[in-house]
Amino acid sequence: MVRITKVHTGSGDSGETSLVDGSRVAKSNTRIEIVGTCDEVNALLGLVLMESNRISDTHADGGQRITVRRVKDVCSSAIGRLQSELFDLGAELACSPDKLPEFMELIDQKDSDRLCEEMDTWNEELPPLESFIMPTGSGSVATLHLARTVTRRLERSMVGIVDEIRPVTLQYVNRLSDWLFILTRWITLRLGEDETLWIPKGKRETGTSEMTRRQKSNQ
Repeated sequence: MVRITKVHTGSGDSGETSLVDGSRVAKSNTRIEIVGTCDEVNALLGLVLMESNRISDTHADGGQRITVRRVKDVCSSAIGRLQSELFDLGAELACSPDKLPEFMELIDQKDSDRLCEEMDTWNEELPPLESFIMPTGSGSVATLHLARTVTRRLERSMVGIVDEIRPVTLQYVNRLSDWLFILTRWITLRLGEDETLWIPKGKRETGTSEMTRRQKSNQ
């Protein structure tokens, strides 16, 4: 069990921090940037949990909305697990593989394959994609889209040091971004909401000027 009695140490006041192996590097170091991005994804998943918990799972008459309850249960279980896995991943990425402590628990192939298994399960319920999906929706869905884009940024950063990380970590992050996308679709379907699809240029509204004028004339 980890025991932390003091968070502020003053050791980073000069713009440096420590890697897992104890070596000191600038906070602008590539590994530190990667670890920070991993932490950013984790924090966004915390927002997803918050938003999913806000969804009312009772009808106006007091009856339970079973579908909502199931969405909340899946989010709580899956994202709760992911947050711990991302914490493990961030710790690993803060050090080169040859300097990792022997006691450290690492992301493995089983964790990566579990993401695929869950994606396949959700995909069984989903209709085929007929267009690109815009990154928007209800609170939990929109936040998942944001987490997905930051996960892609994490992946791009990791590719920059691909020879200095274990291959399974990059595989895991690549699959995670797909996992987040498919989860947005599954939640949208389960909640009975509509996906916002990309509209080709020739079919888009030309602007909101006329709409604004009508609004003003109707005031």
